[in-house]
Amino acid sequence: MMTPNKSSNPKSRTLKQVALYATLPLIGAGVTLFGGRVLQQSPAIAQSSNSSTNTSVIAQNRTGALVGESNFIADAAERVGPAVVRINASRTIKSSGRPDFSDNPMFKRFFGEMPDQPQPQERVQRGTGSGFIYSNDGLIMTNAHVVAGAETVEVVLRDGRKISGKVLGVDSLTDVAVIRVNERNLPTVNLGDSDGLRPGEWAIAIGNPLGLDNTVTAGIISATGRSSSQVGVPDKRVGFIQTDAAINPGNSGGPLLNQRGEVIGMNTAIIGGGAQGLGFAIPIKTAKRIAEQLMSNGKVNHPYLGIRMTTLTPDLKKEINQDPNANLNVKDDRGVLVFKVENSSPAAKGGLKAGDVIKKVGGKSVETAEQVQQAVEASSVGGDLAIEVSRVGQLMSVNVRPGAFPVNAGRE
Repeated sequence: MMTPNKSSNPKSRTLKQVALYATLPLIGAGVTLFGGRVLQQSPAIAQSSNSSTNTSVIAQNRTGALVGESNFIADAAERVGPAVVRINASRTIKSSGRPDFSDNPMFKRFFGEMPDQPQPQERVQRGTGSGFIYSNDGLIMTNAHVVAGAETVEVVLRDGRKISGKVLGVDSLTDVAVIRVNERNLPTVNLGDSDGLRPGEWAIAIGNPLGLDNTVTAGIISATGRSSSQVGVPDKRVGFIQTDAAINPGNSGGPLLNQRGEVIGMNTAIIGGGAQGLGFAIPIKTAKRIAEQLMSNGKVNHPYLGIRMTTLTPDLKKEINQDPNANLNVKDDRGVLVFKVENSSPAAKGGLKAGDVIKKVGGKSVETAEQVQQAVEASSVGGDLAIEVSRVGQLMSVNVRPGAFPVNAGRE
């Protein structure tokens, strides 16, 4: 499901957020970015290390007493560090056509015209990210964008060992991937509980930012349940954990820990465009669920309706009804407005129509597009999903059978 980017409505949003996947590109001759993407235009990653702030904060524990010889951050890092790995991924890109510089007047002056026949080109894309071993038989979790399309994957352990890895599955909608290495009795992390997280709790990040292996940073959980549209990655199906623990390029796929050293999230994105102290992680409950499906099936079937929708407000209702091109007659002030239904989609077959205002999904009331997205994600492909809508002010129920999310659908 894809909700419209709220930045398109100047009344509802004044700051346009830009999310960057935190994966380090290796730049060199014949080498380009791989494994990291700018999701909206941004000249640079503006996330800066807040280690100076963190060190002053972590000098005290929760009771206010100074931390002595027993430092829970150091203890957690010591326990988990050996299970955090560096992932080097690469692939070869083949293309036909003239090099980009062939139309440069200066180039033509010295070298003449390029041949009309397109010239085959190859280039190697390489990138570096992080991951963590969660099973001693060689299973590793990381971000999908770290290894997507990779031809070779190298896993580097903290003790310096380099092991060839195999990608078992990639799920782009949640940005989760699973790698296996042919090793046993490896150090592993302990997976924690991401459901009960509260803003203000400690957060510890371990990864390989900017090529600096096994770097430890600390901060707090700033917020939970950040929607994909809030983070600036509307194509994802994740309720993100927000943290101010310093996260930089290369941290992608690394673990976010609680004060007990348990993994509560997988670091994945940072905010660019001048923001500081804004990092985001996939809750470990989500990552584990996706990893299990990737292990079993090699892929994940996400339920899909085929609608475009937005959270309704009185101001938006007024704006839509005054727009002659909208062709919608909205009676409700609140709810989730369906403004487009894809042809031949499960939603169309089930009877949903543009202009419907969703009130309940699966018997539970919904008020935001994110809640509808979560309810659909929790349903099953091919199962019955009851949806209550207000159609021109009249309540009615429709039954939709979600299909499997099609590749590159870009919508719910």
